[in-house]
Amino acid sequence: MEEEKLPRRERENLRRRQEILAAALELFSEKGYHNVSMREIAEKAEFAVGTLYKFFRNKEDLYKALMLEKAKEYHGVLMSVLGKGGDAFAVVEDFIATKARLFGKSLSVLRLYFAETRGASFNIKAGLDREIRKLYDEFLTRLASVLEAGVRKKTFRRIDPYYMAVALEGLTNAFLFCWQEDPERHSYEANVPLIRDMFFKGVLAE
Repeated sequence: MEEEKLPRRERENLRRRQEILAAALELFSEKGYHNVSMREIAEKAEFAVGTLYKFFRNKEDLYKALMLEKAKEYHGVLMSVLGKGGDAFAVVEDFIATKARLFGKSLSVLRLYFAETRGASFNIKAGLDREIRKLYDEFLTRLASVLEAGVRKKTFRRIDPYYMAVALEGLTNAFLFCWQEDPERHSYEANVPLIRDMFFKGVLAE
């Protein structure tokens, strides 16, 4: 509701900026960073090209703003889940399921993330790495602290909590990657029980 308190011109500028970012997200996820021009983004957002340059210095600046905004959004949601306290097992379960809710609404962001971080264009985010890395490190530390609490209460085995956090992130991200490749065949949401079972129990037959 803070936005409603802003002067009308500032609210209008925020609305335009969000429309530009939404158009850029759609184009970047469909075609990749290098195959999209500022003119295409302007046409998609139904603005003059000059309007884009009032908000962003160039395409790289726009891209970085988009990725940072999404990183902050997801960071806030996941940190909220991990900060609930209580039973560590339940918090981890909630974390795994939350990723389904979070990315289920944003497959385009997920597709862009994997395409850019696995491809040659990853280097365009050189100036952004520090900010996103700081958010990610904070998140991973919080996840490790939840797992550490579970170790102390003997809910989890005595394994380094940081490496457990890395393993859980790797497992969930692998399923997210399959999901964005073929959403109908590899639904992350449908696989949440499997992810949970693989992390908590491993894959060895009892």
